[in-house]
Amino acid sequence: MTTRLVTNWSGRSRKDFVVFLAMALPNLALIATFTYWPLINNIYYSTLDWTLGSASATVVGLQNYVTFFTGEDAPKVLGTTAVFTVVTVGGSMVLGLLVALALNSKVRGTTFARSVVFAPYVLSGVGVGLVWLFIFDPGYGVLAWILRGLGQQSPQWMNDPQLSLVMVMIVYVWKNLGYCAVVYLAGLQSLPRDVMEAAALDGANNVRRFFNISVPLLSPTTFFLLITTMLSSLQAFDLIRIMTPLGNGTSTLIYEAYLQAFGAYNRAGYSAAISVVLFAVLLVITVLQLRFVERKVHYS
Repeated sequence: MTTRLVTNWSGRSRKDFVVFLAMALPNLALIATFTYWPLINNIYYSTLDWTLGSASATVVGLQNYVTFFTGEDAPKVLGTTAVFTVVTVGGSMVLGLLVALALNSKVRGTTFARSVVFAPYVLSGVGVGLVWLFIFDPGYGVLAWILRGLGQQSPQWMNDPQLSLVMVMIVYVWKNLGYCAVVYLAGLQSLPRDVMEAAALDGANNVRRFFNISVPLLSPTTFFLLITTMLSSLQAFDLIRIMTPLGNGTSTLIYEAYLQAFGAYNRAGYSAAISVVLFAVLLVITVLQLRFVERKVHYS
């Protein structure tokens, strides 16, 4: 009896395993081909002194990393990346939550308002960047025209490195807050109504209910948005490329890697090393979030 059960179980397991391989192997092959193999190649390229387009390269080991971290590039690029990430992630999430609270109201026109808020997120980054360049242009832009009407001079957004970074961050937050708003809106609509009604009966006003009940119950949503928006901000490229082609004050890790490889330098090996640094930063941030931040998440 036992032998028959073991035989039947083993046969069924083999069949399930074959089905699993048939379903999983194509996806695993695609992931290995287009994700892990390029990653391994990029790590190898980061050990080369290689000019893009050259038929020969010299193995230099970790020299590209030493050059990056001991030169002037590291503090500037890492600082710009940190500022850009913190401001865009924080701005998108905070404004997205406020917009979600407004969209959660039961008034006429909320469906249209939700579509309008979410629309910038799905628009092309190239198109958004070109439109906002026209708005920020200090000579003939819309913002310059408004400021001249008020008797003020338009700042030189494109020429000042600090203002260039501010300009790109404003546009990035505007483009991505709709994503945060929609996700937060889904979280708000899933909150248990009986808990909110009980708190209202106990005399808690809207502010207390929001901070003491809604925010803790939204922690899984906040945790999800924190991971996705941070990874997205660290890899932001299209807006920076369109609005500041030379990286004037906006050279984050990913854009610095692009400039080093495809700009005037053609330093493919050095660019690969910066890309590996970016990968390490993404990996560390994700592990720390999953290891420590998730402990604060309240799953109802």
